Amino acid sequence: MDYKNASLPIERRVEDLLARMTVEEKIGQLIQPFGWKAYTRSDDGTIRVTDEFKQQLAEGGIGSLYGTLRVDPWTEVTLENGLSPREGAEAVNVIQRYAIEHSRLGIPILFGEECSHGHMAIGATVFPVPLTIGSTWNPELFRSMCRAVAAETRSQGGAATYSPVLDVVRDPRWGRTEETFGEDPHLVAEFAVAAVQGLQGDRLDAEDSLLATLKHFAGYGASEGGRNGAPVHMGLRELHEIDLLPFRKAVEAGAQSVMTAYNEIDGVPCTSSRYLLHDVLREAWGFDGFVITDCGAIDMLKSGHNTAASGEEAAAQALTAGVDMEMSGSMFQVYLRQALEQGHITEDDLNTAVGRVLAMKFRLGLFDRPYTDPERAEKVIGCEEHIELTRRVAAEGIVLLKNEGNVLPLNPKTGKIAVIGPNANAPYNQLGDYTSPQPPGQIITVLEGIRRYIGEDADSRVLYAPGCRIQGDSREGFSHALACAAEADVIVMAIGGSSARDFGEGTIDLRTGASVVTGLAQSDMECGEGIDRSTLHLMGVQLELLQEIHKLGKPVVVVYINGRPITEPWIDEHIPAILEAWYPGQEGGSAIADILFGDVNPSGRLTLTIPKEVGQLPINYNAKRTRGKRYLETDLEPRYPFGYGLSYTDFHYGNLNVEPAVIPADGSAAVRIVVTNSGPRDGAEVVQLYVSDLAASVTRPEKALKAFSKVFLKAGESREVTFTVGPEQLELIGPDMKAVVEPGEFRIRVGPDSKRGEAVNLRVEG
Repeated sequence: MDYKNASLPIERRVEDLLARMTVEEKIGQLIQPFGWKAYTRSDDGTIRVTDEFKQQLAEGGIGSLYGTLRVDPWTEVTLENGLSPREGAEAVNVIQRYAIEHSRLGIPILFGEECSHGHMAIGATVFPVPLTIGSTWNPELFRSMCRAVAAETRSQGGAATYSPVLDVVRDPRWGRTEETFGEDPHLVAEFAVAAVQGLQGDRLDAEDSLLATLKHFAGYGASEGGRNGAPVHMGLRELHEIDLLPFRKAVEAGAQSVMTAYNEIDGVPCTSSRYLLHDVLREAWGFDGFVITDCGAIDMLKSGHNTAASGEEAAAQALTAGVDMEMSGSMFQVYLRQALEQGHITEDDLNTAVGRVLAMKFRLGLFDRPYTDPERAEKVIGCEEHIELTRRVAAEGIVLLKNEGNVLPLNPKTGKIAVIGPNANAPYNQLGDYTSPQPPGQIITVLEGIRRYIGEDADSRVLYAPGCRIQGDSREGFSHALACAAEADVIVMAIGGSSARDFGEGTIDLRTGASVVTGLAQSDMECGEGIDRSTLHLMGVQLELLQEIHKLGKPVVVVYINGRPITEPWIDEHIPAILEAWYPGQEGGSAIADILFGDVNPSGRLTLTIPKEVGQLPINYNAKRTRGKRYLETDLEPRYPFGYGLSYTDFHYGNLNVEPAVIPADGSAAVRIVVTNSGPRDGAEVVQLYVSDLAASVTRPEKALKAFSKVFLKAGESREVTFTVGPEQLELIGPDMKAVVEPGEFRIRVGPDSKRGEAVNLRVEG
C-alpha cells in the first residue's frame, strides 16, 4: 500500500489513501471529539480507551481529538484525577495505538491541544499571557518560548496547538484582550512570524515541533462594543490593512493551519466565507494547509447567524467555503453524509477537505512515527530551563507606567514592606485564562517573590494582608490591611483583575489572609473568554482600599495584575509608582520582585493605548486623521500612549537621518538614529519607527508603526540603530483594492513611543 511507504511523495500517499476510503471514513477524518472523553484511568493507574471512543472509531473513524490533555473546570479533569507528564504521554500512546490497530486503514489521530501561553496540561510550564509577551517587544524571546512550548506539548503526543491568537484589539473591554499581542497590526505580525517559526521549527515531523494554528480568522478583535463574537463592521480596506496583515505574514512564514472566527464581517460569517477561506487565504496567499473551525462555529450558521435553514445546509456552507475540520462539534458528523446525498456538496468537495487533513498528518510524521516517548515528556515538561525562560519573559513584559520621585527601585534594606491586595498572594489570578490547575508551590506570587528576594528576614520584614476581593463589597479585611500598612515603611499594592476559573481552591480569609476551604464557589473572574465588560474600572472595593491606605502617607507602589487596561484617574494622579504586569505567569512574583528591587531594569512597553476613561474608546493610536475633535467632557488624549514605558535609566535620541531622502516607488532608504543611554543604569530601550503618509488617494492613519528594535545599552553607551524603509512600510491599499506605493511625502519618526520622537521626511517619486 503506497500510503504506508514513507519514501513516496506525500501527494502520492494521500491519493492512494483517499482511493481506499469509504464516505464514512472520509467524514470521520473531518471530525474532532473531545479528547479527555477518550480515555479512563483505573485505580491501579491503567489507562484504557472508553466505549464511546471505540464506538465512534467503529462507525467511521476519528480524524482528530481536542484537548486530550487539557485540564480545567470545563473538562472536569483535576490534579487528583488527571495525568502526570509521563502518564499523559502514555495515555496518548494508548489512544493512538487503539485507533491504528482497530481501524480498517490504520489512520493515526491528530491530537490538538491548547497552548496559548503554555500547554494546558498538568505540570506544564505556565508562561505569561500574550499581552505580557507583546509588551516585551522582543519577538526573538517569544520564538524561544514557542520552542519550549512545542517541546513540552509534542513530548506528550500533542501535534497541533490552537495558537497563536493574531486578533488585533480595537476595544479592550473585550474579555479576550489578554490573549492578544495588542492593537497594532505590524507588531502582531512580528510576533505571528516568531510564533510560527518557534512552534513549527525547521520541520513539522521533528520531536519538538508543533503545528501552529492561526486564529481567529478574521476580525474577531474588532467586534461591536468589545462583545465576544459580536458582528464586525469594517470595509475590505481596513480588513486587509489591519486584521489580515498578521495572518498573511504568518502564512508567508509557513503556517499550516488556520482557525475560523465566530464573528461575521459585513453580514457574512467567517466560518462560511469563501472570500476569506478560498479567495484570500488559498488563492491570493497560496496557503496549502488545512482550516479548522472554532468550537461550535458551524452550529452557529444554523442557530445564531441563521444563514442556514438546516444542519445539512450549515455543514455544506462551511465545507464549500473552505473548512476542512470541525472542532469538537457534531455538524459534520451528523449532517455531512446527508448533505452529500441531498446534493449540497459533492464527493470532490469532501475529498478536497479530507486530502488536506491527511496531507497534514503525513507532514507531521504521524503515519511513520505515531507514538511518543513518555520518558522524554517526564524530562522536558516543566524543566528548569523553561522555568527560567518564563521568568525572563515576565520581567521583560512588565511595564513601568509611573515612577514619580524615583520611588522605584526599592532599597532591599528598606525596613518593613507591606504586600497588600487581592492579587498579592492569589496564584491563579496571575496566570490568565486557558490555564490548567497547579500543584501547591508551583506558582510564585507577588508575596512569595518578595519574600524570596528578602531572604531570611522575610518573616519579620514582609507583612501581608489581602484587604479585599477582586469583586464584592466586603470591607472586613480593611482593618488588618491598614494595620499592616501602618507598620510598614513601604507598601506594595497588588490589585487588578482575574481570569481565574473556579479550580475548587476555596477562598481567602480577608481578615488574616489565610486560605479557607469552602464548598462555595467564589469566582473573581472578570476577564477571559466570554467575560466582556462595559467599563475598565477596578471592580469591588479595591480603589477604596487603596485610598484608605494612601491616607497613611507612606510610599505606595501599585502593581497591576490584569488582562485588560485599567482606567482609574485617581490612581494615576495620586500614586507615585505604578507597574503594569498583566498576567505574568508562574514566575510572575519573582519577575515583579526583580523589577521592584532593581535587579532588572524595566523594559516593557505598552501594546495598547490606555484611555483616561472608557468613554474615549476606541482610542487606538493609529486612528485616522478624521477621527473628530473631542468630547464635551474630555479630549482624545490617552492616559498612556501606545509604545509607552519608563525605565530606571534615561535614553537620548539624536542624529536622525534618512538616506537617500528621495526614492522610487520600488526603492528603499536607510533610516539611522543614534540612541544613547544617558542615565545611571544599564537598560534596554525599544526604538520605534512610525510612518505618516502626508497625502494619499485614500485616507490614512495619522501614524503607523512600521519597525522596532529592542536594544540593550550599558550606562553611557551609544549605538546607531538602522531601519530599512521601502515598499512594505510605505504601501497602502488603493482605490482599486490593490497594494501600491504612491508618490509623495512621508514623515518618518523614530522615538520611544507613539507620541515622542525625532522626525525626518522621505519623498517617493513615481
